[in-house]
Amino acid sequence: MKYYCIGIKGTGMSTLAQILYDLGNEVSGYDDAKEHKFTQDGLEKRNIKIYYDNNHDIDKDTIVTYSVAFKEDHKEIKRVKELGLKVVKYNEIIGSLMNDFNSIGVAGTHGKTTTSSIIKHILTETVGCNYFIGAGDGMASKNNRYFVFESDEFNKHFTAYHPTYSIITNIEAEHLECYKNIDDIRNTFEIFANQTKKKIIVNGDNDEIRKINFKTPVIYYGYKRENDYSIRNIDLNSKNSSFDLYYNDVFLDHFSIPLFGKHMVSNATAAIILCRELGISLEEIKKYLETFKNAKRRFAEEVVNNTIIIDDYAHHPTEIKVTLEAVKQKYPDKKLTVVFVPNTYSRTKDFKDEFVSSLKVADKVYLTEIDCNREKQEDYPGINSSIITKEIPNSEIISIDTINKLEKEKDNVVCFMGCAYVDGILNAFKNILK
Repeated sequence: MKYYCIGIKGTGMSTLAQILYDLGNEVSGYDDAKEHKFTQDGLEKRNIKIYYDNNHDIDKDTIVTYSVAFKEDHKEIKRVKELGLKVVKYNEIIGSLMNDFNSIGVAGTHGKTTTSSIIKHILTETVGCNYFIGAGDGMASKNNRYFVFESDEFNKHFTAYHPTYSIITNIEAEHLECYKNIDDIRNTFEIFANQTKKKIIVNGDNDEIRKINFKTPVIYYGYKRENDYSIRNIDLNSKNSSFDLYYNDVFLDHFSIPLFGKHMVSNATAAIILCRELGISLEEIKKYLETFKNAKRRFAEEVVNNTIIIDDYAHHPTEIKVTLEAVKQKYPDKKLTVVFVPNTYSRTKDFKDEFVSSLKVADKVYLTEIDCNREKQEDYPGINSSIITKEIPNSEIISIDTINKLEKEKDNVVCFMGCAYVDGILNAFKNILK
């Protein structure tokens, strides 16, 4: 079959395009952004054509799908509809792909990418698996039995999925432009959970998860002793994170991961349980946990002339807080500077106070202006990055044009954060250091 992906450089769309290609389909796509993004690396490796104009021909039997960042009045979407091409929702294509495999859906407000990546790593090294990870990272083979994929709650996408196994890492208020309130969010997670065919693994420490009426057999994990699997004797140091895991109050094993922060221990625990359910031995799980390298743009480190640069996808206040605390775990004696690129006016408006609190974990804070491709600023009067910086002492607004402000942060840990495009300002800082 032939597929045409509009917004092909988006994290999810790029991943979908790669998987469709691997399964033997013809794939091409369109994007507005001509600058290089990390999500296009896998596309280029497969020689998937990316168009930046609206003049090329598209075969009549092509199936079109498009990113939610592209509105109905976008010229390329209007063009494919005028051509009479079949348009299928992004999440519906994903839902149909997983039906041929034993699928593992990883959902949650935070931790989806890391948890999916750990599972992918262990299964790839043992029994093999396909994977759809929302960091531009996807691969598929018809010969693999398992398919691990992120199950994104945005716009209730994951209600189109019926996985064999599921994980829910946590439930918090997020995407309030799509949901009425936390009850609406939890109820939608409940729909996803009860569409799971075999078993679901959930964070039992999360209050919202505990409110769900599960119809699928469920396994609870977390730090509290009442969970089926309980995390104990955790050791967070500058080299790694280690912990004991108990099952029904009986010691199971000691685990060590090359990741930082309690949230990463929780993510790893979900992956351990899932792999056990699939019959992977504890010896193999332990072995490959220790060789795991984090997903793209998750605590990605680079040292440039004695300055430690960290690139991280964190964009929700909770994610920012735990990531900055993890940076301090690894580099307790370094000054921590954060450069945050806010994404969406609605999230900035809804979580202004939470952003202030989370960013204060850093020693010095910079924000760019809000980078948003799916909302219009005029719909959110008065919402900009300054409503955050004015609440944080000694914080500043920064841009590529004022990048020289960062010169005084040399030799520190400088953490660039955001789900928006951060490469421009990050690379400008590298040029200063070089």
